[in-house]
Amino acid sequence: MYRYVIRRLFLMIPVVLGVSFIIFSILYFIPGDPASNILGVGATPEAVAQLNEQLGFNKPFLVRYVNYITDALFHGDFGNSYQNKLPVLGEIAKRVPISATLSFGAIVVSLVIGVPLGVLSAYKQYSLWDKVPTGIALFIAATPAFIIGMLLMLIFSLRLGWLPVSGITYGWKSYILPVISLGLPYGARQLRFTRSSMLETIRQDYVRTAKAKGASPRIVIWRHAMRNALMPVITVAGTSFGAMLGGAIAIESLFGLPGLGTYIADGIKFKDVPAVTGGIIVYAVLFSLIILLVDLSYAFVDPRIKAKYVEGGKAK
Repeated sequence: MYRYVIRRLFLMIPVVLGVSFIIFSILYFIPGDPASNILGVGATPEAVAQLNEQLGFNKPFLVRYVNYITDALFHGDFGNSYQNKLPVLGEIAKRVPISATLSFGAIVVSLVIGVPLGVLSAYKQYSLWDKVPTGIALFIAATPAFIIGMLLMLIFSLRLGWLPVSGITYGWKSYILPVISLGLPYGARQLRFTRSSMLETIRQDYVRTAKAKGASPRIVIWRHAMRNALMPVITVAGTSFGAMLGGAIAIESLFGLPGLGTYIADGIKFKDVPAVTGGIIVYAVLFSLIILLVDLSYAFVDPRIKAKYVEGGKAK
């Protein structure tokens, strides 16, 4: 298993290089320049040209990319933001915990809602216990997260005054509405995946054998069927968590959370190449690590997968 982990970590290098090159190329070929965005429409051509020269924007594309990626990979220097002149890595370090807290809370909400209801829907197939949760899940899944967030904000913040509207100055209370707003659509998605996985599992021979031996429905569902149905659930939860880290831009913007997604989005507006590229690189690394953890978790759920990492009783 150790060799597998090391091999996967080395495979992250070409992934990071490929992602960084694509993002760098897209930002390069987008019309406009950072100096014009920073100085505004009233800036003189001389001032724009001078600022672009200071930012190094006038250098050839390949020279800029090689210099950037060399400093980033070998020196840990992602450059300074064009907007505020602050180190990009320091800004990202402040924002990743905010996005991670939001994403982790949303995943917990989605699992708490989606997994039990998905199991219940599968066990009570075609009954009201199946049709009602499935119908609600389809409705919530079709509703954008920011719409849910606006409704929750209207009710619990503006009308009742129980929770803060935006920002992170109120500690954990500031995360309640964003976490629920982001977690509900993913919970609906988790319910559907859990239901389909459980329906496939409970029709297997070993489940029917357990029922024939007189095992209680609780033991059959949670001990036998659920463990074998966990892999799709883990896959959806892991990929969803990775996607939320840099993709919850609408929720972060709606609730005023200075996360990684809003940092990248703001950088795109001003064509802030160091900020956008650095944010995407960090996001790609985090997403790759999450997928690696998801793959490793399969070994603890399914002994057949764990056996692939073991040869002759010793870990590979």
